[in-house]
Amino acid sequence: MKLKLFYERLNTFIVTNTLFMKNGILHILYRIFGREKVENSIRETSEFINNGKSRFKSNFDQSGRYYQSIIRVYKVAFGSLSFVVIYYFVIQTNFLWLTGSMPSIDDLQNPKLSVASTIVSMDGEIIGNFYAENRIPVDSSEISPWMFKALIATEDARFNEHSGIDLRSLGGVVLGILKGGDRGGGSTISQQLAKNLYNTRRKEMRGLFYHIPGVKTIIYKSKEWFTAVSLERRYTKGEIATMYLNTVDFGSNTFGIKTAARKYFNKEPIDLQPDEAAILVGTLKATTFYNPIRNPENAVRRRNTVLQLMQTHEYLTEAEKEKFKNLPLKLNVAEDKTEGSNENYFKSEIVKLVNEWAKSEDMDVDVYRDGLRIYTTIDARMQDYAVAGLNKHMEMLQKQFNSEWGKENPWRYQNGEEIGGYIDTVAKRTTYYKKLADKYDNNTDSVKKYMNVPMKMKVFSYKGTQNVLMSHMDSIRYYKKFLQSGMVAMDPYNGFIKAWVGGIDFEHFQYDHVKQARRQPGSTFKPILYTAAIDGSSDMSPCDKIRDEPVKTSWIENGEEKTWEPRNANGSFSYANMTLRSALARSVNSVAVQLTLKVGSQAVVDYAKKLGITSPLESVGSIGLGTSDASLYELVAAYAPFVNEGRYTKPMLIYKIEDKNGKVLVEFESETRQVIRPESAFLMQFMLRGNVEEAGGTGRRMFNYGSVFKNNGQLGGKTGTTSNNSDAWYIGFTKDLVCGSWVGGDDRSIHFRSSMGEGSKSALPIVGLFLDKVYSDKQLTYRSGPFLKPTEKIEKDYMGCFSSPSPLDSAAMSKDSLMINSVDSVRLSIPDTNSIRNAIRETFDSKRPKADSIGDFRRRKVEVETEKKKQPPNPNL
Repeated sequence: MKLKLFYERLNTFIVTNTLFMKNGILHILYRIFGREKVENSIRETSEFINNGKSRFKSNFDQSGRYYQSIIRVYKVAFGSLSFVVIYYFVIQTNFLWLTGSMPSIDDLQNPKLSVASTIVSMDGEIIGNFYAENRIPVDSSEISPWMFKALIATEDARFNEHSGIDLRSLGGVVLGILKGGDRGGGSTISQQLAKNLYNTRRKEMRGLFYHIPGVKTIIYKSKEWFTAVSLERRYTKGEIATMYLNTVDFGSNTFGIKTAARKYFNKEPIDLQPDEAAILVGTLKATTFYNPIRNPENAVRRRNTVLQLMQTHEYLTEAEKEKFKNLPLKLNVAEDKTEGSNENYFKSEIVKLVNEWAKSEDMDVDVYRDGLRIYTTIDARMQDYAVAGLNKHMEMLQKQFNSEWGKENPWRYQNGEEIGGYIDTVAKRTTYYKKLADKYDNNTDSVKKYMNVPMKMKVFSYKGTQNVLMSHMDSIRYYKKFLQSGMVAMDPYNGFIKAWVGGIDFEHFQYDHVKQARRQPGSTFKPILYTAAIDGSSDMSPCDKIRDEPVKTSWIENGEEKTWEPRNANGSFSYANMTLRSALARSVNSVAVQLTLKVGSQAVVDYAKKLGITSPLESVGSIGLGTSDASLYELVAAYAPFVNEGRYTKPMLIYKIEDKNGKVLVEFESETRQVIRPESAFLMQFMLRGNVEEAGGTGRRMFNYGSVFKNNGQLGGKTGTTSNNSDAWYIGFTKDLVCGSWVGGDDRSIHFRSSMGEGSKSALPIVGLFLDKVYSDKQLTYRSGPFLKPTEKIEKDYMGCFSSPSPLDSAAMSKDSLMINSVDSVRLSIPDTNSIRNAIRETFDSKRPKADSIGDFRRRKVEVETEKKKQPPNPNL
């Protein structure tokens, strides 16, 4: 009865849809070829068929007893054969776009797996992956035979007997459905591979029949059957099973046997034992329900079922099965060191750089699917030091920030008043708010209600991710009170970026504060002003003097006279003649403004561009005080010429890319250009040493990090702080590295209310902690020491800066930068001189130990790094 009912429904469905299809096809053919031509072709074809029928019937006695039965048998056979041929033709050719495309011959001969790309550090460690599916393909020789046995016993017992479609199994499935049961399965390993490899159900492979209920399922399955047969014709059974194990999802974001073996058992696929193979095969039935990490009891139960099937099909003896069934679940979950949250900042930049390169070369490259091997300039050990130093300091700084504000909110206007409606404004920019607004037709009461409903969520803390009950509005308040940070270090000679930390935690704060963020740099921009004065037409020297006194400038704006009177950080002036070195060391604003007026604001902008600043800059009188936004990435690169004889080297994060087969696709070279005279570079280096060496210098807190100063080690640098302590900066350099850090709130209105927000206290320690670790690590190639002697004779006077003592009152100028964007004065940093543990080191160039020239040193560094690049990959990777 059920069979008859099924046949009647199927017949009705076919007749109805055949008529629909016939009319549709005719309509399309009329539009393409013309009605008359199509009808003539149909008539001629009908005549040919009728003539054929007549000739066929003439071979039989039409008055015979079995004539009608014989004709019916022939009709059914011929009709069935014709249907199969036509159906196969329509599926394979996507006739009139009815069924959607099929895998091409090239697709079948060269199946493309989605393979994870790897990021390799300069010291040979894998420090990151990119993947849509986390997969590393392997050959059959690298897979334990137990995996194949467990797979075949569980998924396709007749795998070695069929040719892609198991008609016996399929018939059992159909019979079970007709009997009203819920029997599933029937898909062979080859069919599952066809589905995994080519995903014929995806949108771009759908045809017009997709919109007919019920038909689309038949089309999908037909495609998988035909593809499975094609795979069986082109590959051996072993190759098909291996491809299957390389494609299948084993749960926990692991695709392919190698990734799964490493994830769950921390071993290679060849080393898997029967019980481990059974665990992995068992997850295929339901990757979450039978996941050994999430549901170990379910996983063990499923493992034992697989072991039983292996024994049934004689892959295990009864004794072996019982032995493995009685073993406990022993996972050895491998910690994925490539997924560190702070590494994701530079990973985002790598994706951008690879895409830019591929576009420039007109190459079709997908970093998430093509299995690239990307060699970066990052040193894994130095990256760890940068992450550890930033996190350690920021955790301490956050406690102080929270203590300062207590229960008050830190988002404030310049006058100190809290910004009303700040959180509401931020909330309206969130995705969740916009979804609620769409859902409730912008009904503000409804949106507000659900924004304030507490719910379970995971939030960031320095003690680890916390599970809390919190509303979305409360979470916005919570996150906005966190200070943000960025840190980057590069080699000034070849531009290799050695460490890049874009924030405190990528999972919760994905905005990169190294390159993406642009903030006012304050006094860290002053060295560019001084470079313009020394290297430019003014041709000044470090010992030239400018009087520290009030400066007043006037201009006419909209017919009204405007005045600007910038102040020093402490609000007072020494009225002393100060050398440029001393003024830069103490970050004296009055001198910087007078110097800007002398050299011209446009000259400062021009030199900023020479030194690699690409952010838009305003040619105004306050330019030298750092009032135009710039990124940490730009500023660190701009300081590099002071070490590298006036050469600017473009920062470099990737030096080589290989495809999944090891073929080198590209090797990048350092891009270097001469931007200032070598003499000017040396003099700027000398002046920035004063930030640490001179009494009252704003960077003297660097003496807290002793490893940097061993062996007569020297360091130059500059601190920076902007309005109301909103941005804290420090850029420092040794003979080997240029490093920079920034600290501040998400928005400029969020800041410290005390001197803790100054660059010397908020930003400088991050660089200090990093350099201290680098110069303490004997496994690294860096050794502390003095800057190298210049290769050219220095004509300008710089030793004369020490011929007479600095004015006593100038020591009071040891405050950080002043950002001026109005006529109001701004409070700035006061360094804690009590924290200075070491006396001032004044090591004159005449007393320096003999050292190679900077040019020789630079060349040697490049040769060392080039040699590293030529070394073969670590075989253990």
